[in-house]
Amino acid sequence: MSIDIQGLYKRFGDFVALDNIDLTIPAGQLVALLGPSGCGKTTLLRIIAGLETADRGQVLFDGVDASRRHVRERGVGFVFQHYALFQHMSVFENVAFGLRVRPRAVRPSASQIQAKVKTLLELVQLGWLADRYPHQLSGGQRQRIALARALAVEPQVLLLDEPFGALDTKVRKELRRWLRRLHDELHITSVFVTHDQEEALEVADRIVVMNRGRIEQIGSPEDVYDAPATPFVYQFLGHINLFHSRVHAGWARVGGLRVQVPEYDDTENAPALVYVRPHDIDLLREPEDGDTTLPATVSRVSALGSVVRLELIQSPGGEIAEVEMTREHYAVDPLRAGDMVFVKPRQMRVFLHDDPKIEPLVHWNGDGDGI
Repeated sequence: MSIDIQGLYKRFGDFVALDNIDLTIPAGQLVALLGPSGCGKTTLLRIIAGLETADRGQVLFDGVDASRRHVRERGVGFVFQHYALFQHMSVFENVAFGLRVRPRAVRPSASQIQAKVKTLLELVQLGWLADRYPHQLSGGQRQRIALARALAVEPQVLLLDEPFGALDTKVRKELRRWLRRLHDELHITSVFVTHDQEEALEVADRIVVMNRGRIEQIGSPEDVYDAPATPFVYQFLGHINLFHSRVHAGWARVGGLRVQVPEYDDTENAPALVYVRPHDIDLLREPEDGDTTLPATVSRVSALGSVVRLELIQSPGGEIAEVEMTREHYAVDPLRAGDMVFVKPRQMRVFLHDDPKIEPLVHWNGDGDGI
């Protein structure tokens, strides 16, 4: 089932939770709504489910307006962050609940319910726990039971609100891989809310990045990470270094570094922000000819599993930036605190600085003069 969201607007008092959202979710896709707390992603999910009502706009399922349908009529399965299992019911009865409460005319027989629940418990790989109670399960097991219960009513759309947020890191990683495999098997149109960038990048077919009630970017995991459409997306997806700059006639200058930006050929002496990810930087022992490198001093070296992270101090200025490289790369020419290096970004993105509310995650302040 496809989902079309048209002009969705929702306000809570003076707070605008959703500001004219337009979004199309093709049938069979697994889509992540990604963003910080308060960006509107859970409100959007609840409106799709019918648990909230929009002030204006429409939600269409397969082209048919479902905005006024009751939640029971939408064919939606919902999985909550904190499981919402019935503590007094066994695992079997929790999964069977949605089937048992159907109207008598469409309620399966006892033998059909028995077979359906058994199949679902095997699907989530927990058939051996049918007689247990929720308090006897681990967090990961409870979440899989919650998912089996949502699937029992054969939903056409599966909605998940921070499904792994209450779990520890190891279990969360295991479950998101499991969810991806399960979706590939079932092909149910699925939408899940998360603030975890790694989770969205690993699991989703498409990512909808949200901020302040609006959509910043929609695209595949590769699209939103490799080609962020806005400064917010760049900052929210992974670590960054932020250079303050000025742009003039298609060129940006960061300290002694000069970068061509043809998209700004007509721009005259405008303030700008230059974004560079830590793994998109090379460190050289000697400067290159031309305006292609920046001097810096290594202040700290940290080994983080398979990655080595180096903190640098700009010369002059004293601002800090980060560089990441593999252990193998680092081993070719190990650097130590106090070493002088020259920074050469391999890939960067320039945005005109028209949003003074942008909060940098890592701040490198070039002088921006002399363009």
